[in-house]
Amino acid sequence: MKTITQKELGIRISELRKSKGYSQDELAKLLEMSRPSLTQIELGNRNLSVIELKKIADNLSVSIDKLLSKDFQIETINIPSNDDNFKEELRISIPKLKVDKFKDILLYILEKCAGKPNVGETLLYKLLYFSDFNYYEIYEEHLTGAEYRKLPFGPVPQKIDSIINQMIEDKMIARFKTEYHGYPQTRYIPLIKPNLKNLIASEKDVIDKVIDQYSDWSASAISDYSHKDMPWLASKEGEVIDYELAFYREYPYS
Repeated sequence: MKTITQKELGIRISELRKSKGYSQDELAKLLEMSRPSLTQIELGNRNLSVIELKKIADNLSVSIDKLLSKDFQIETINIPSNDDNFKEELRISIPKLKVDKFKDILLYILEKCAGKPNVGETLLYKLLYFSDFNYYEIYEEHLTGAEYRKLPFGPVPQKIDSIINQMIEDKMIARFKTEYHGYPQTRYIPLIKPNLKNLIASEKDVIDKVIDQYSDWSASAISDYSHKDMPWLASKEGEVIDYELAFYREYPYS
C-alpha cells in the first residue's frame, strides 16, 4: 500500500474542509486547536498523532482509511442550473469590489497619513493591500473586495486607476507630483472626510493597526516586505492574488 506524504495529507484535509464548507477557524474550534496549528497541518509542516487524525476524520465525516487511501477523491456536488442561491453560497469567498467602501477606506487612510510626506502612491497601495488581506485572515470576510494582482511593483489593487480618477473628478481627492528624498512621488490629499458609518469597529481596528505598523515605512521597504508575504510568494507573475493564501502566512505577517 502506498504511503502518502505529510504534504499530501495536508492538501486532502484542506480540500475536505473546504468541500464541507468549514473555514479554518471553524474547523480549528471543532478540533480544539489553534488556527495556526491547523494551517501548519494543511501545509504539511506538522505531524499528526493518531488521536488528532481520528478527530479530523470524524469532524470531516470521512474514515481514516479513506483519508489515507491512494484512491482518495472528494465527492463533487452537482449544482442545479437554476439554483442561483446555492451558487451564490459557493461563491462566497470570491471578492466583489465594494466601491463606496473602498473610497471611504482610501479617504480614511489618506486622512490619517496626511502629515506624512513618505506616504505616496506606492505606500498607499500597500496599506490598502495589508488592510484587505489582514482583515480577511482574521475574519474570513472581505473588507473592500478589491482584487490585487502580482505585478513587479505590486501588489496593486485592480481598478484603482479608474476609482482614483473618479474621486478626483468628484473632488473627493487631489493628486499632485512631487519629490521625496530625490525620487519622483505621486501623492494624494483628501478633500472630503470619509463616511465612517461605512466602517464597522473591527474594520476600523484592522486599518488603524496597519497604518500604525507601516505608515512610517519607505516605499522600497514596504514593497520588499510585501514581496515576502505568502500571498505574494505563492502567486504567479501577473495573476490575481488569492485571498485564501492569507491563511498560510507565518510570523511576522500573521
